[in-house]
Amino acid sequence: MQKINKTNAARLLDRAGVEYRLVPYAVDPDNLAAEHVAEELGEDINCVFKTLVLHGAPCGHFVCVIPGNMEVDLKKAAKVAGAKKAEMIPMKELLGLTGYIRGGCSPVGMKKPFPTYFHSTALDFPKIYVSAGQRGLQFEVAPQALIDYCGAMVADIASPKE
Repeated sequence: MQKINKTNAARLLDRAGVEYRLVPYAVDPDNLAAEHVAEELGEDINCVFKTLVLHGAPCGHFVCVIPGNMEVDLKKAAKVAGAKKAEMIPMKELLGLTGYIRGGCSPVGMKKPFPTYFHSTALDFPKIYVSAGQRGLQFEVAPQALIDYCGAMVADIASPKE
């Protein structure tokens, strides 16, 4: 069995006493979609969450963690974050802002803390999957434990993909 190296995000959860399981999966660099991750994990797409970073005026940057089969609703997200409007940050800004790359962005351990919002369906599951901070590795974690650790709020911030 292959040894899984812990990420910085995993070490942070260890320090905080948050229980989780690291789950590796095969990465397809041409398909970083959450649907692919769910398929590789053999899990329901509804419990595989993606971490998105947005910018809102005047509130600044914030994080939305939403189910893989949904898209962030910019109006709902802006309202929850206290912004007049919100937009996704340009991909080229992700690494410098968070320390993470696309397909490996975790709500745990960003370079600095940002207000974080989990979609309300996270609490529908005993466990959810989120990136553990690198492509090919997910956390399996109780949603409330992760929400508490992140100091996040739960809100309706996403809509079904069209």
